[in-house]
Amino acid sequence: MNIWFDISNSPHINLFRGMMCDLARSHELVVTARPLANTVQLLQLHDIEHTVVGKHYGAARLAKAYGYPVRVCQLWSFLRDKRIDVAVSQSSFHSPVVARLLGARSVYMNDNEHALGNIPAFLAASAILVPECLSTRNLRLQYASPRKVRRYPGVKEGIYLHPLDAVLRRARRERSDKPRRRIYVRPEPWTAQYYNGAVNFLDDLLLGLKSEASVTLLPRDGEQAKHYGQPRFKGIRVVAGALDIAEIAPDCDLFIGAGGTMTREMAVLGIPTISVYQDKLLDVDRYLLAREALLHRPSLTAVEALRHLEQSTRRSPNRELLQKGRLACDMVKSAILNG
Repeated sequence: MNIWFDISNSPHINLFRGMMCDLARSHELVVTARPLANTVQLLQLHDIEHTVVGKHYGAARLAKAYGYPVRVCQLWSFLRDKRIDVAVSQSSFHSPVVARLLGARSVYMNDNEHALGNIPAFLAASAILVPECLSTRNLRLQYASPRKVRRYPGVKEGIYLHPLDAVLRRARRERSDKPRRRIYVRPEPWTAQYYNGAVNFLDDLLLGLKSEASVTLLPRDGEQAKHYGQPRFKGIRVVAGALDIAEIAPDCDLFIGAGGTMTREMAVLGIPTISVYQDKLLDVDRYLLAREALLHRPSLTAVEALRHLEQSTRRSPNRELLQKGRLACDMVKSAILNG
């Protein structure tokens, strides 16, 4: 079987990496990528053979609308002679449409009910996989046919995080003699179509934290890295390249996230996590909030963050979510192989 994975954003690499390794033993894989955030860097970091197709068109909606059919055509042109049997993606709005044009099945995963690109993807997809908490109403509003929808248990982050359990336990023992607390911060997804919140709103928070803790900022792209590379942010470590979750999680005492996936990853792994997301929360975030896996403080101050850092302790990774993730992983593989 020829299986095509389209990687449209950096978090999707962790989601699919283990599946790719398993499937590559018996099937031919084709991997395409869109150069957004740290996607290409992470693919290179993990030695995943891939082809970059298209580009990201920025935050402007008009540019996104123009770029959408352009990349669909580019992907179709690249794939038309590769005899693809099934297309697999998470939040790649292009993938199901291209698969339909190629006459192939498609498995489309998404956990963001605010993304308008879901509409063409839901209409074109053969199978739609969403987390159990995603509301039926939101799916219906985006024209997801009930006969296509399959709900997997837990959240997508549980699918691939369970191997990190032993890594985190070992890292906690090794870090017992390092007193300076470490805070990691992920800024807002400022170019995302679904994001309508504030931009650069973390500046005051970071300035208040940098002299009190070891702060590492994980920019989404070069523009964010340039902003936080200004002299006034001196003392904050701004990561120039890509860091894998296995490097971040063991070193992190408090995670502050203005986006989605990485914030949920830390919460599932039991690391004290505060979401400062400025837009409407997703159903998956409410799901984790209800389980007290994270806090939501959109107006977080440095004083509040440091108080939480002082009072909080790491928990063990969430066993329920990781167990659900194992079941979800089997469900996704079955959808890919068996339809």
